[in-house]
Amino acid sequence: MLGLVLLAGLTVVALTGLLSYAAYDPRLPGNDTTPGKGLLGFYLFDWPTSPAWLYRVTQGAHVILGLTLVPVLLAKLWSVIPKLFDWPPARSLAQAVERVSLLLLVGGAGFQFATGILNIQLFYVFPFSFYPAHLYGAWIFLAALAVHVAVRLPAAIRAVRSRDPRRELRTGLAGTRPEPPDPDGLVPVDPAPPTMSRRGLLAFVGGGSALMISLSAGQTLDGPLRRTALLAPHGREYGTGPNDFQVNKTAASLGVTEADTGDAWRLVLIGAGRALLTRADLLALPLHTYALPIACVEGWSTEQVWTGVRLADLARLAGIPPGAAEVTARSVQRVGYFGQASLSAGQVSDPRSLLALRVNGADLSLDHGFPARIIVPNAPGVHNTKWVRELEFRREPR
Repeated sequence: MLGLVLLAGLTVVALTGLLSYAAYDPRLPGNDTTPGKGLLGFYLFDWPTSPAWLYRVTQGAHVILGLTLVPVLLAKLWSVIPKLFDWPPARSLAQAVERVSLLLLVGGAGFQFATGILNIQLFYVFPFSFYPAHLYGAWIFLAALAVHVAVRLPAAIRAVRSRDPRRELRTGLAGTRPEPPDPDGLVPVDPAPPTMSRRGLLAFVGGGSALMISLSAGQTLDGPLRRTALLAPHGREYGTGPNDFQVNKTAASLGVTEADTGDAWRLVLIGAGRALLTRADLLALPLHTYALPIACVEGWSTEQVWTGVRLADLARLAGIPPGAAEVTARSVQRVGYFGQASLSAGQVSDPRSLLALRVNGADLSLDHGFPARIIVPNAPGVHNTKWVRELEFRREPR
């Protein structure tokens, strides 16, 4: 039962993770966090801007479901740990293949869950880049999972069908009996008396998963439930007023000062020519307002009301038709990842894609990207570049 829950849950986690990689669009300049991806990028496609909430849902599901599966994974490992150390390790070629897949499966699961949880806590202790390691680790884990499922799924289905789940859930500790002997040697020959019923184990694991959901789901929701997201490190309450919403990295942590964003700040616009625009110049252009979510790879998201200049209008000012214009946005930030990000022609041409100057009717705060930041529907949070100093438009390659 634990294995079947993991199979269903991990399938969703894997698919939403691969969608997140597609949303980063590593084919665009500056977006490739996984150099040498080769065949691993075979499925990449143009990430859409509609529906605007899609990345919010897929990445929220990826992170929250991953956390929810932690108790199930630990219970599954607890149930089979003695067999992981059997000696000799293999008695036949088929068993050797299965044992190798188990090594990659258990090691891969530990690596993926550990690095993923550390990343969403912004606890960067890796001696390597998280993004390629998590991507390559995922493919190794999925290959091992496929082998393991092919070998063990028939036995798992037979085991589930061999007894009535409803009757098992009505059986208390006094009526709990060990499994009958099996040909694979998974059942102990002389088991100790049971200390927990099967329904007790499932209730314990299910309760742990419910606790994980309750402590994390609030990070994808606005309003009072934000305060329940104790597993979210981004502050359940950030400041006051119109700029009271999550911040991944503050201006100070990335080396951005008020001198970088004060009166001397200019937006460099590059396209067919080159132009410098002050914030007053931008405010004099036609402004548009949209309610759009911003969602981060760590799983948090929020919807705010943004006001700014359409990227399509800025592409025209740069002399590039917006329907054929990609753009690279560069930030004034001095340290850290994602000081620049590229957007596709489809993202540039969407009328809701803005160089935002205000949020919720007020000027952006410094930590939220003042004097100007990108906001694009359905884009990963790190592609909504803050403290923009330069927009380089270019024609989309044909």
